[in-house]
Amino acid sequence: MNTIRKNFEEAQTVLNRFLADEANILAIEKAGDILVAALKSGNKIISCGNGGSMSDAMHFAEEMTGRFRDDRKPFAAVAISDPSYITCTANDYGFEFIFSRFVEAHGKRGDVVLAISTSGNSKNILKAVEVAKANGVHIIALTGKDGGKLASLCDVEIRAPYSEYADRAQEIHIKVIHSLIDYVEQIMKA
Repeated sequence: MNTIRKNFEEAQTVLNRFLADEANILAIEKAGDILVAALKSGNKIISCGNGGSMSDAMHFAEEMTGRFRDDRKPFAAVAISDPSYITCTANDYGFEFIFSRFVEAHGKRGDVVLAISTSGNSKNILKAVEVAKANGVHIIALTGKDGGKLASLCDVEIRAPYSEYADRAQEIHIKVIHSLIDYVEQIMKA
């Protein structure tokens, strides 16, 4: 029971540290404004991540195209998560190219890439961001630890407070994702 309680207390501590920094709330608002501007211009959002972060990228895209809290038109969002595409690309070009080739094929000026990496140093995420920047695609990054290399490559970085393990960063990321979706829904219906 002590381990269970400790997990919840750690999660609460990290969330409280995140909330204590007003810059985090402002970054979420700025990211939300980028998403809204893209959608209002007829652009799309491409999300990507590895492991649990891929699950978060998929969750973001399905809430945007399905619905979150309110009935509304679907928003153009897609997660890079098709297993046949990923294994084909990884086999033919290497795992570090699985996201960048998708962004190169589908990312257009004015689109947004939501890049999720708890370390900020995932090579395949960094390559996707490089391609996005070269093609005029906006970049919103969800990171952790010290932000890694990704921190300096994005338009907006939302960083989970430092914690020893990735799960604490992922817990912040899903809260940020839900906040972004809610923000977009509220602005788009106004």
